[in-house]
Parts: sequence; structure tokens; C-alpha cells
Amino acid sequence: MVREQGRKLVAQNKKARHDYAIDEVLEAGLVLTGTEVKSLRAGRASLIDAYATVKDGEVWLQGAHIPEWDAGSWTNHEPRRPRKLLLHKLEIVKLIGKTKEGGITLVPLSLYFKDGRAKIELALARGKKSYDKRQALAERQSEREVARELGRRAKGRSD
Repeated sequence: MVREQGRKLVAQNKKARHDYAIDEVLEAGLVLTGTEVKSLRAGRASLIDAYATVKDGEVWLQGAHIPEWDAGSWTNHEPRRPRKLLLHKLEIVKLIGKTKEGGITLVPLSLYFKDGRAKIELALARGKKSYDKRQALAERQSEREVARELGRRAKGRSD
């Protein structure tokens, strides 16, 4: 059997970048059962309500939805069960220190396969206020308008 190469995206939490100010991003492995892996390989997962917590020196992914595998039997998994994340001890100690500061949370950004192994991209994030979200939206919109205008001028039009 040929080993997988590269990165295959399974799920992404697009709203996280809108709702949170991302401070730092790190990659973690996942402890999964066989039916969870098969369901992920089929491209079925959701990180919408997911978050990570540190409990007893271990990091756990809560609220991620990996649906049951269709061809599974009594060995099927629970869709929203807590899943253990695999990180180095020094990374866990650093996460404990950062999350104790207050106002900082662990948010999953994406779930993917990297060289055949399931990985999750975690972010240390700080919640944005509603005026910060409006400001970011306005900046993006103005950048789009500037790029559009530059494109028109490059083509020789001045509508």
C-alpha cells in the first residue's frame, strides 16, 4: 500500500478567525478510533462548536463532531465524544500557563491529514469585541475596493 503524502484538509473553522484574535498556532495529533478515521477520510467532520481544554496535564478536544461511519456496526463511535490531543509536555506546560492568564482560549482552526496521520491546528486566541469585528470587516472591504480600482486602472478603464 502506498503511503499518503502531503496535506488533505477535512474540516475548517472559518468563523474562528472572525470571532477571535489569533495569537499563536500549533499542530497536535489526535487519538481516534478506527471508525472515526474512516469517517474523516470520507471528509466528514465539523469544528463549529469545538474548543480545547487542559485537564490533568492533558489536552482534550471538546465538541468536535465526527459523524458515525455508515458501514459501522456496534463498534461505531460517539459523534461528539472528547478526544485526546497529542502534544509534547513542554507545549502542554506552555498552554497551561497561557490559558491561566484569562481571556485566552484554545480554538481549533482546521482538521486535516498530514502524511496519513490525523492532525488538528490549534490556536491560542483572544475573543474579539463586536467593534473589532466591524473594524476588521471594514478594512477588508476597503482593501478589496483598492485592489479593484488598481485592476481597473491597469486595464485602462476609469469607470
